[in-house]
Formats: sequence, structure tokens, C-alpha cells
Amino acid sequence: MATMESLIGLVNRIQKACTVLGDYGGGDNTFSSLWEALPSVAVVGGQSSGKSSVLESIVGRDFLPRGSGIVTRRPLVLQLHKTEDGSQEYAEFLHIPKRRFSDFAVVRKEIQDETDRITGKSKQISPVPIHLSIYSPYVVNLTLIDLPGLTKVAVEGQPESIVQDIETMVRAYVEKPNCIILAISPANQDIATSDAIKLAREVDPSGERTFGVLTKLDLMDKGTNALDVLEGRSYRLQHPWVGIVNRSQADINKNVDMIVARRKEREYFATSPDYGHLSNKMGSEYLAKLLSKHLESAIRARIPSITSLINKTIDELESEMEHLGRPIAVDAGAQLYTILELCRAFDKVFKEHLDGGRPGGDRIYGVFDNQLPAALRKLPFDRHLSLQNVKRVVSEADGYQPHLIAPEQGYRRLIESALNYFRGPAEASADAVHFVLKELVRKSIAETQELRRFPSLQAELAAAANEALERFREDSKKTVLRLVDMESSYLTVDFFRRLPQEMDNKGGNPATPANPANSANPAIDRYSEMHFRRIGSNVSSYVGMVSETLRNTIPKAVVHCQVKEAKHSLLNYFYTQIGKKEGKQFSQLLDEDPALMERRLQCVKRLELYKAARDEVDSVSWAR
Repeated sequence: MATMESLIGLVNRIQKACTVLGDYGGGDNTFSSLWEALPSVAVVGGQSSGKSSVLESIVGRDFLPRGSGIVTRRPLVLQLHKTEDGSQEYAEFLHIPKRRFSDFAVVRKEIQDETDRITGKSKQISPVPIHLSIYSPYVVNLTLIDLPGLTKVAVEGQPESIVQDIETMVRAYVEKPNCIILAISPANQDIATSDAIKLAREVDPSGERTFGVLTKLDLMDKGTNALDVLEGRSYRLQHPWVGIVNRSQADINKNVDMIVARRKEREYFATSPDYGHLSNKMGSEYLAKLLSKHLESAIRARIPSITSLINKTIDELESEMEHLGRPIAVDAGAQLYTILELCRAFDKVFKEHLDGGRPGGDRIYGVFDNQLPAALRKLPFDRHLSLQNVKRVVSEADGYQPHLIAPEQGYRRLIESALNYFRGPAEASADAVHFVLKELVRKSIAETQELRRFPSLQAELAAAANEALERFREDSKKTVLRLVDMESSYLTVDFFRRLPQEMDNKGGNPATPANPANSANPAIDRYSEMHFRRIGSNVSSYVGMVSETLRNTIPKAVVHCQVKEAKHSLLNYFYTQIGKKEGKQFSQLLDEDPALMERRLQCVKRLELYKAARDEVDSVSWAR
């Protein structure tokens, strides 16, 4: 059967997980809803209402700063953890992890110092909470939140907005539906003027979440008592009022032990003529048990929602763990395996870009379908094959002797110099594809989820891949330029052999005149403007034929030398170099970002705590 202590201890452990692991109080808000789903007790009261004394009575330790005016200037989230009988009492602060405080005077000083670190040594306030856990065999499992005392006026050193600022801060806690309000009111003041009751009535009009506490019963005027309040006649709550007798200032000054103070409180109620009949329902010890019992009921009612939130949290954590990746092994063999796995993951993403599974590979097609044809169209063949240039080239090719039949050397020089223009687009195509591949490498590294953990390996991979792409580009350039040179090295003879027949069929070959009347002076035809235009036209037709050929062969060469090689052997040289490295170098490559390592460690801790919490909640559910 699940006990009250196990139930509330479970909530404390979950809340501890939320606070220690940064899920509450201004840090990571992913699981803050889990905190808000768990019941906790907010201690509310006016300044000097006895809030600190109530808390110290519940804890059984003198650990809170004291003084006049506003002393509590930041929320104090106080988690009480009941330990085994005989165990040592100690305290821990969230802002000083792994340090245990066994001297509670030092705890008081640290609360004051930590408050000053945020607010300065002034009377300013801050909503940033201080988280304190106390482990003791003399407490019950509880989470209490001590809030700054409500006030009606600003004193010297405080801004005029302090009154509203404090109320806003307190409301942020007590308005939560799972917050239990511990409303502290001094018995020596009229309950109608109680700041705590006024605020509780506004946020909890039904009184379901409010526990009323009357302090300073022993300081009331002689002949008066607070029975009307304690018995619910002055102001009725759904839960019984509890009276508290605080330590006197003299006891505080003498450092009277809390155990002694509790005994005196019990004796006061047991011997009081006014409150003797209520003595078994008065005092700080009874208040702690009452709150603990109420928490048990609240927790039992919320077990289904708590279970749902814990399961949701576990799913989110497991998803994040998958996102962050496995911890890195320490031995060299496992590290090498990890590096190769990461390389394969990158290679897979890169191939998906090329093959169309991811965007980007289509830009390579765009180079061949748009850029290359456009570059070929822009080549200056009109200028190169202009009448003036054709005359000049043909004349220079003849030397001092005019050509007899056809200006073959002129043809060859015109064609070879024209084909030389194709080198530019050929190289540009290789460069354009190279830059596309380089960009795909960058995108693939960025999109490979597993690689994000390792900036050094990312840099090494990028450098190795780009180095390989440079080699592929050089091979590609050599190949496409060789294609152009091949066209220049051997002209297609059949093309020119067909020209005379074509001219005959059209009725006008200047080298073989169709009209015998003109054969007496063939030189006139041979050196006429029409003749040079025909030479330019013939060369243009041949260059056009070569352009169509290169438009098809350049993409083939570029794809073969760059794209295909990148797809199949981008990291081959890198793999060879990796095989030569030593274990220390593997560790350097797998130098995970410390922030990411810390994040994974936090995730692991969260998972352990929340899974343990889920098991405990399940056991509680079955025990009900």
C-alpha cells in the first residue's frame, strides 16, 4: 500500500528533478507544465505576520534571514525531504550544486547573500526564486514556497511600485489551480484587515485551496482570544484554521532550540484555558501533518494527469536523446567505427541531393540545359566569320601565292581558331558543376543530424570533400578541353566533300563554275565578295555542327568526371587517411561541443528520474 510519505516523496523527487535539471525558474521551460501540475504550498502573508517563524517551526530549524521591513525579497522554493531516523540533517542549494550545508546559520547567510547577488544590498525584490532542499528525519515531505510579505506602502529605498510588484509576484504563484495557499495572519490584528486572506479570497473564492494560519496567539491582549477565527465563525474556510505560537524574540536571541520551541508550543495549547479543547489541532507540527495529508489527497486526485505529463515528458526526452545521439565510446576501434558511420550518414544525404531525394541536384541539369547553351550562343562567331576577317585569314593563309583550287589552309585556320572559342564554355561548365557540388557538400554536412555534434569532424569532412571535388574538377576540365582539342585536331572531311555537290545542285560553285562563259577569268569569282561569304557560311555550318556535338559531349564528360566520381568516391581518400590516424586523433575529431555533452547528460538524468517517477506513480496507482 502506498503511504502518504511515499506519495509526497514522489512529488518532491519529481519537483526536485524539475528544479535541479533546470525545468523551472527561468531556464528550460519544456517541462515547466509538469511542475505546475504538482501541488505545492505557497506561504502568503503581510510583512511581520510571522511567515518565517511558521516555516522554521515546520522545518524545525532556524534558517531564515530576519530583520525589520522587507526581509524576503525573492521567492524561496523550499523542498523538505524526510530521511531515515538518525540520519544527519543537511541542506542543498540549486545554485551551489553538490555542496551540503549542515550548519543552518550558514544556510541563512547564503540565502541573504544569494538574494543580494540578484537584488543588490537594497530593498528591491526579484521574481527569480532561490531553490533550497532540506533533508531531515524531523520533517514531512513538503514543497513550500516562501514569498515576499505583502505591504501597503513603500518605505525609504523602495520604488513606489513595490506594493504592486510584490502582489503581482505573489499572484503568479497563488493563482495556479494546483497551488495550496497557506494564508498567514497575526492573531493580534483584526482578521478583516489580513492581506493574506484578502488575496486568498480573490484567487480562491471557494476556499478549497486555502489553509488559514493564525500566528502570535500568545501576544493577544489579555482577556481576548481568537476562537471566533479558529472555530470558523469570523471567516469560514473549507479547511480548519490552525493556530501557531511563534518563538518569542527573546527565544530567538537566545537561539532556543526548535525542539524546545515545539515542546513549549505544545504545552501552551495543552494548558491554555481558551484553546485547550483544540490543542490536538493546533501547532506547527499539526500544521505540517495537515498540509501533508491534504497534499496526499491532492496528489491522488491528480495521479492520472501526472502520469500523462510524465509519459509525455519521457517521450520528449527520448526524442531529444535520439536527436542528440549516442555517447561517444572511449576506445579507438569504437571511435573509428563511429567516424565511419557518420561519414556514411553524410554520404547518404549527399547522394540524396544528387539523385533527387533532396533538392539541389537539379541545378546540375540546369548548367547543361541553360547555362551551357546560353554560353555557346554568346560565342563571337559573327565577328570571327565576318567578311573582313574571312578575307584576312584566307589571304594570310595563301602567303605570296594565291590558292589555286580552294583555300584549304584558310578554311583550316578559320575553323581551328573558331573551335578555340569552345574552351571557355567547356571550362565554365566544369566550374559551374563544381560549385553546385561544393554547395551540396555544405548543405549535406549541415543536414546530417548526427554530424552536428562534432564541429571538428564537420570541418575535416568538408575539407576532404572539397579537396576531392577539386581533383574531379581538374580531371573534368582536362577531359572537356580534350574534347574541344579533338574537334580541332581532325576535321570531318565528309562535310567539306559534300560542299561541291551541294553547290553544283544549287547552280553556283565558285571553285567549279557552272557557266563556261565565266571560266575564262575564274580568279574574279574566286576572290569575289560572294566567294568569301560562302567560305564564312561553310565554316559557320561546320562550327554549328561541332557546337551541337559539344553540347552533348561536354555534359557527358562533366558528369562522368565530376558527378559520378563524387557520388562513388567522394570520401575514398579521406577513408585512407582516417585509417592511418591514431586513437588520440579520433578523439580530436569527435570533440563534441561541451554544451551538447552537458545537454545529453541532463537528458540522461531527466530520463532516469522521470522513468523512476513513472514506476512509482504506477505502483501508487495500483495500490489505490
